[in-house]
Amino acid sequence: MKSRSVTLWSGSLTAVCLVVMCVLMSSCGKETCRMTQDLDALYDNLPFAMPAYQLPDIPDYRVDIADFGGVNDGTADNTQAFADAIAHIAQKGGGELRVGPGIWLTGPIEFTSNFCLNVEKGAVILFTRDHSRYPLIRSTFEGWDAWRCQSPLSALNCENIAIVGGGVLDGQGDSWRPVKRGKMTNSQWQKLLDSGGALSRRGDIWFPSEGGRAGYEDGFLRASSDRETLESIKDFFRPVMLSFRHCKNVLLSGVSFQNSPAWCLHPYCCENVVLYRVSVRNPWYSQNGDGLDLESCTNSIITQCTFDVGDDAICIKSGKDAQGRRRGMPTQDALIVGNTVYHGHGGFVIGSEMSGGARRLYVKDCTFLGTDVGLRFKSTRGRGGVVEDIFIDGIRMVDIPTEALSFNLYYSGKSPVPEEGDAPDQIKMEMRPVDETTPVFRKIYISHVICDGADCAFLFNGLPEMKLSEVEIHNSIFTARRGGILAQVDGILLDKVTINQSEGKELLYQDAHNVTIQ
Repeated sequence: MKSRSVTLWSGSLTAVCLVVMCVLMSSCGKETCRMTQDLDALYDNLPFAMPAYQLPDIPDYRVDIADFGGVNDGTADNTQAFADAIAHIAQKGGGELRVGPGIWLTGPIEFTSNFCLNVEKGAVILFTRDHSRYPLIRSTFEGWDAWRCQSPLSALNCENIAIVGGGVLDGQGDSWRPVKRGKMTNSQWQKLLDSGGALSRRGDIWFPSEGGRAGYEDGFLRASSDRETLESIKDFFRPVMLSFRHCKNVLLSGVSFQNSPAWCLHPYCCENVVLYRVSVRNPWYSQNGDGLDLESCTNSIITQCTFDVGDDAICIKSGKDAQGRRRGMPTQDALIVGNTVYHGHGGFVIGSEMSGGARRLYVKDCTFLGTDVGLRFKSTRGRGGVVEDIFIDGIRMVDIPTEALSFNLYYSGKSPVPEEGDAPDQIKMEMRPVDETTPVFRKIYISHVICDGADCAFLFNGLPEMKLSEVEIHNSIFTARRGGILAQVDGILLDKVTINQSEGKELLYQDAHNVTIQ
């Protein structure tokens, strides 16, 4: 895969350039030509100046995992084979590792620069359930620096890295994840109990191991404890499946990622990230089973991907509270176009770890089928950060259990669909001083949304001291049980917005100022 380095932000490559690139890109052939054409087309008529994408520049050198002793029978441990192959490729200056059809059991895979992992159709990379293979390392989780177990797929300070093909990467996350009683039928819950593991003191959460339980109930205050203590609750620090940190020129194309221990895909402080025709799957009940968490990244494209997950699907983050503000790296310049989301807590989500802010995001032509919320914006006091210049156009939604569009500046960490045993949030509307910890959401432009079925058309819930402002909705139709709610807002435009509610009023207001309907 040769680099596409173009400094202009608008327009497409010429036909001549495409032909030349297709000849050069012999490892991907017609698929890569189609990808470059599809990516180029995204740059037509953007609402802001977007830097050109850049694909990884991978040397034209290829080896096969079988050449290094790899065995595809699903039982042989291929950890050393992957390590040896990647080390060999690095010595050659980079290249591609082919993984052919079969089941390839392995421990963690660590990337080096100028490396492409080609997981071919019919191939399954299955990450081992042996947790001893995932050592504790210093990393991040949910916006904070944290101890985590080594991710099944990881890269640190790498450049030009890719995972391509038509195969599957499976994290066997069910060996790590807790499960809440309220998400299981009686027979499913009994099956978990019969399998072993440990129960929370209240008996409402099942853990695959005692270490995971102890970490959940006792470990929060001991996260900086001595190594022996950390090791005793190691399973609590379950990893994200893919952790690419401080990397440049990243491509994920054609492959399927599933069954992650925690979040699935986590590019962190990366530049030039492309996800093209990727599938992400997690069980709907998977705790912290996010699809994609794009955190403090610059110049990203997510297009023609599908998500069916247990938490937020496509999520934008930039750090949490004081640590995130000190990092000061917004997620910016991202195109999120032509994706489909099935189950998920939100189809497209910003927050709640937004302390570094987000800006210049374009979400277009996406479909959300039964996500708990459609478009979801969330933060809370203490975060800080500015979210602005967000453009959303052409969103289709069907059967949304809560709000089609939600702005919640009182986010408390709960699922948007109340779970068994959840107490209702107690929101106090008192005015607080505005400072660096106050989140700001403004300059958000939404158009051509069609929602066929939701509990609530939209919910705007700003803060008394920092109201939601400069939010516009144009040419949209919401069919829902309830209408729209505008609370703690100042400067909202509803232009050619139709609300077909079956109960109550079309719009409800609370401390709403400068609302224009036309």
